[in-house]
This record gives sequence, C-alpha cells and structure tokens, in this order.
Amino acid sequence: MEVPMEIDKGSHGPASTNALLQWSQWQLLDSILPTGGFAHSCGLEAAFQAHMISGPEDLQTYVLHVLENTGSLLLPFVYSANMSPNLETWHKLDRMLDATLTNEVGRKASIAQGSALMRVAATVFSEVPSLKMMRSNSLGSGTVAFHHAPIFGLVCGLLGLDVGISQRAYMFITMRDVISAATRLNLIGPLGAAKLQHDIAIAAEEMSKKWMNRKFEEACQTAPLLDTVQGCHAYLFSRLFCS
Repeated sequence: MEVPMEIDKGSHGPASTNALLQWSQWQLLDSILPTGGFAHSCGLEAAFQAHMISGPEDLQTYVLHVLENTGSLLLPFVYSANMSPNLETWHKLDRMLDATLTNEVGRKASIAQGSALMRVAATVFSEVPSLKMMRSNSLGSGTVAFHHAPIFGLVCGLLGLDVGISQRAYMFITMRDVISAATRLNLIGPLGAAKLQHDIAIAAEEMSKKWMNRKFEEACQTAPLLDTVQGCHAYLFSRLFCS
C-alpha cells in the first residue's frame, strides 16, 4: 500500500511552502527534538569500561569506527527510504534491517530511537499528513519494528531533504550523539568535544562519499568488534546509557 505524500500547502504558495519546509528540515536535525538519541552511546560506555578507550586518541579512533560502520550498514537504508518514501518501501526496509542487526542491544536502541522519531515526526510535522497516516497504519500491525535509519530516510524524503544531505545528516547526528556521550562520560571536555567534532568532519565527509547512494542490499558490517562490545552493554554493573 502506497500512502500519498502530498504536502498540505494550505494557503501558502510554492515559494512560501519551500521556505517553511526548511524550518522543518532544520528542526529534524536539532538536538532538542525528543527522539531519545542522547540516551544511547553507540557502545562507547561499554568500550570505555572494557578499557578500549584510555585517551583522546582512542576516543577519536572509536568515533571514526562508529562512523565507518554507520556508513556501511545504515546509510543504505537511509538512502533507499529517502528515494522512495512510501509505506511499502519503509516496511520492507524495516524488516530487512531487523534481520540484519545481530546485536540485540543495538537492535533495541534502533527501535527505541526510530519509534520516538516516528512519533515526534507524525505529531510535529503536520504539513506532511502522510506521516501520521503511516504511523497509524503501522502501530499494532506486528509487521514493523520502527528501526531508526529507514524512518530517518523516510522523514527526510517526505520533508523534501536532498538525498545527499539526508545521508550526511545521518552521519552528523551519529557523530554528535557519540561525542555528546563522551562528554557525559567525562572522557573529554565540552571545548575538546567541539574541536574533536570539527576535526573529524573531514574524515566523516570522506566516509559519507564512500558509502553514499548504495542500495540496502549492499549494507554490510565493517566494525564487528564494536558490534560485539556494544552487545556487552547489558552486562555492565553500572551504566549511564541504554546502549
């Protein structure tokens, strides 16, 4: 079933509608949007307690590995959903990603963040009525897990965000959340975190170009060690994050 994707323009003309959509696009990337991303560390907390990270250089290496793995494994789902933002494609991608994620901690984190993003998007972005329709048709169906990457691509596509920008945006929010987690774990200070994020941007752009515009069939895991470490998060004696 393909859900209509028309944007409710109301009394606004095309130019006015495009301008308003930009505000929605910016809001989608705003850290204040309550999608639960800051409750997760992408395995950083488990890696720290496993003594994989002992200094700034280790932290930078870890963030780069997370970005590489995000590009190889999740960007294809963002891309595919963005290129065809409809109910049928989203459900197909969601089922595929659910079968691909073998790390239970990461899988639950993806579902938690995806569910939150879909709930927020359906409520906030009223100019795209199909979002609410898709969520209503999917809740309680038992056929969709609400994984984050396909939903992010879906929302970006419905908000008219360029496919290249959408993929870079997904890499950006991943980098932002990991570095934010490092700050709260006291692995780096706020000023150092800002500098680290700026310094990593060059490598992040190269990774984005490397993995960009690939179909979901090409998704692969490039950092199995990080995946294994994140899977140990549930066994930590004390923990600040959910994953």
